[in-house]
Amino acid sequence: MSISKRVRVESVDVLSDDWYLLKKTTFSFLRSDGRWQRQSRETYDRGNGATILLYEPERRTVILIRQFRYPAFVNGHDDLLIETPAGLLDTADPETRIRAEAEEETGIRVREVRPIFDAFMSPGSVTERLHFFVGEYRESDQVSLGGGNEAEGEDIAVMEVDIDEAIAMIGTGEIRDGKTIMLLQYAALHLFR
Repeated sequence: MSISKRVRVESVDVLSDDWYLLKKTTFSFLRSDGRWQRQSRETYDRGNGATILLYEPERRTVILIRQFRYPAFVNGHDDLLIETPAGLLDTADPETRIRAEAEEETGIRVREVRPIFDAFMSPGSVTERLHFFVGEYRESDQVSLGGGNEAEGEDIAVMEVDIDEAIAMIGTGEIRDGKTIMLLQYAALHLFR
């Protein structure tokens, strides 16, 4: 049976429509035992996004970025967050958006990108589906300093890191961003054997 046949939406209330969209939905869900159960959930809709791991196989390096993330800060992370370049799709397709984000944030013009998977990063409350990509880079692909979009509050530092060092940074807690951990582990398994 399709999940859509197991959900009956009763009401949707918009709680906030400021930065992104926060809704409270009351619905009934048909449980596995055949009973309908009334539930209520809040969903945070910020749109779908894309992220990319830029890698250089010969030198065994990856490009990461460091930036301030207020939600991580208020949850006890008193440092910049180390991440892979990423951004919301807005009205673009995932490949177009990640090419633009990679160049804006790192200054690297990506030649080819390869989609590897997509994932829901926090499906208990956030609707976002994140598209994951990898792409090779060369030093000659650097077209600017990067740094992000100041109008969006971005103040991004670019890091070129050895893949083994990047993997070690997960264990030390220097890298705590979920999408970045997923892409680095993918790289260790498939790109840097």
